[in-house]
Amino acid sequence: MQRLTISIDDDLAEAFDALMRQRGYANRSEAIRDLLRRELGEKELASGEAAECVAVLSYVFDHHERQLSTRLTGMQHDHHDLAVATLHAHISHADCIETVILRGAPAEVREFAQGVIAETGVRHGNVQLIPVEAQKPATRWKRN
Repeated sequence: MQRLTISIDDDLAEAFDALMRQRGYANRSEAIRDLLRRELGEKELASGEAAECVAVLSYVFDHHERQLSTRLTGMQHDHHDLAVATLHAHISHADCIETVILRGAPAEVREFAQGVIAETGVRHGNVQLIPVEAQKPATRWKRN
């Protein structure tokens, strides 16, 4: 581990300490590490350097919209390699919310998420990508 020393003006230090307390960090080092990880991760995604990501896609939709639930489920089945898990909840008589955990190449994840959000009857949608190290495919356990 390396130790870095930085100098910042008093106002910025006070604002940073307030942010750190608000978010529950125990110390400045942890807060700065998280800020750096987030910034570097966003750079990696924006530049195309990230080979793989995980993502959370959340959207609110009208379950009365003709065949929308079927179309959304079909999209997830068509992209079973990206869709890891889905949570569905009823939030009103007409509205449902779904959250889909995705994993794959950032471009493919974004394309899938935008396709879902653009479906007629999806009222609100948002996707959050987080770069991760690419994993080797799991090998199946073999019985002797």
